Formats: sequence, C-alpha cells, structure tokens
Amino acid sequence: MRNLITVPRGVKEPEYGKILLSNVTITRKRNLFTSRKWRTVDIQMGVGILSIHLLALFAPFTFTWDAFWAAFWSYLLCGICGITLSYHRNLAHHSLKLPKWLEYTFAYLGVLSFQRDPIYWVSIHRYHHQYVDTEKDTHSPTFGFWFSHMGWLFDSGYILEKYQERKNVEDLKKQVFYRFIKRTYMLHLLAFTALVYAIGGFSYLVWVVGVRTTWGYHVTFLVNSVCHIWGNQAWNTGDLSKNNWWVALITFGEGWHNNHHAFEYSARHGLKWWQIDLCWYMIRFLEVVGLATNVKLPTEAHKFKKSLKQQNMLK
Repeated sequence: MRNLITVPRGVKEPEYGKILLSNVTITRKRNLFTSRKWRTVDIQMGVGILSIHLLALFAPFTFTWDAFWAAFWSYLLCGICGITLSYHRNLAHHSLKLPKWLEYTFAYLGVLSFQRDPIYWVSIHRYHHQYVDTEKDTHSPTFGFWFSHMGWLFDSGYILEKYQERKNVEDLKKQVFYRFIKRTYMLHLLAFTALVYAIGGFSYLVWVVGVRTTWGYHVTFLVNSVCHIWGNQAWNTGDLSKNNWWVALITFGEGWHNNHHAFEYSARHGLKWWQIDLCWYMIRFLEVVGLATNVKLPTEAHKFKKSLKQQNMLK
C-alpha cells in the first residue's frame, strides 16, 4: 500500500491521530462548521438534510404498518435499482448496459432517493476513484470520520478547490434526459413529496420521506466512511478501501468495497459465493431475461494481478 500519511506544512503534529480502533491516520483537518465560508448551496443542503432527519423523529408517533411497508419497499426499489444499480454500477462505472428506457427509469428512482441528480452524483464518485484517499479525494477519512461520512456534503468550497471545471461526466451531459433532471431536480423531489402525502397523509410523509431517506443517506455514507476505515483488504488496491460484511448486508452489496476498488468496472462486488450482493443478483436476473448486456466481471488474470499473494511473491 502506498504511503498515505503526509502531514501538510504549517500544521502542528499533535493535531493528528488515528481513528478509533483502526489503522487510519487523520493526516489533515478541515473545519466542518466554523472558520470556513458557508455558501448558499451549503446552507440549502444543510437545511434540507436536517429537515428530513427532523421529519424522521416523528416515526414513533405516526407508525402504521402501511406506512412502514411503503417506506420499506420504496427503499428497496430506490436503493437497489436507483442508487446501487443505476447511479453507481451503470452510470458511474459502465459495468453493464441497459435499454435506454430502463436506464432512465432506474436513474429516476435514484433521483427519488434524495441523493442529488445523476450528473452530480456520478461526477463526485468518479473523482473519488480518481484521487482515492489522497488530498483530492472527495470524502476520504484522512480528513476524519465525520468529514468522510457526511461533512463534505456541506462544504461546496472543498469541491470547488479540488475540481474547478468538473468535466468527468460528459457522457451524461450529452444526454437531454440527464440535463433536464439536473435543471429540474428540486421539482421532482417536491412532486414526489406531495404525491406521498396525497396517498398516505402525514404518516406516509414521515416514513417514506423522513425515515426511508434518512436511513438511505446513512447506509450510503457508511460506504464512504466505514468502508475506508474498518474491515479487511483482500486486494492490493493501494488505498484504504475495506470489505465490510455488515455494511454489505444493508447496502445491497456495496460494502464489499475493497473488491470494488480493485475492480471498479465489475458489475459484481461480492466476488465470493458467500459475499451477499443483492444488486448483483438483480443484474444477473436482468441479464438472464435479456435486459442487461455487456455485463463486466474481472478475469482470473486481473484477479491475480491485484491479489495480495502475487504482491508477496514479488517482494
């Protein structure tokens, strides 16, 4: 693994330390709340996410089984098909091809997850892989656990410092659908929220928009934070990415994160038979029925090249 422990000039050594119960050293600091410029977009993001969390606090007082199951199935649909399959494996990494009608349908389910539009999400994720766990990473735990988990979301200045033009999503920008979604993103969220309220009233609003979205936020964020801190490395990736079984269970397979960083093009993240990857099972089903094509998987030669065993043989 390459040396990621670099201390910026002008910062005193005692400010640094390791994240609890890990070998990850915080090599640089960034103030999450004070001593930094809060831009309008940061305030909007903070207010939006805080509002959804506050809405979720009404869950004990509004519980009905109908609302619970509406939230549950909505989470499965938007989580597996929207964020994991569409935003991540299809759009960010081109791990498979879908018919355009299905690609756009799944991408729209990602929009309803309240995790920004496809162009923004994919751009941030591609930069993460390009600069993983270096100073230019979008959300590395080398800035601390909370920065990698969600602090970076409220710091647009950090993104602007690192990526001025953000030209890594030209494939999406060329498509009218994704440009339209980016321009009208908030309208879709407002329309969805109004529809949920019209169907089930305040209890549905709390569970589908509040509880489901809050849960979806944090399980996604765990991949950025926990899976670069705690777990095990099966492959020589030269970064901090880890496989974490319990994160994989709640993120439909995304927790096999060291596997993913080793073979980022792969449609399958759970490479062993026992590594549960619900998104892969969905992709495999779509492939069997002819809706998913060009499904990419790592070859045995590529696995050997990335294996720790091969690295040890070369020492």
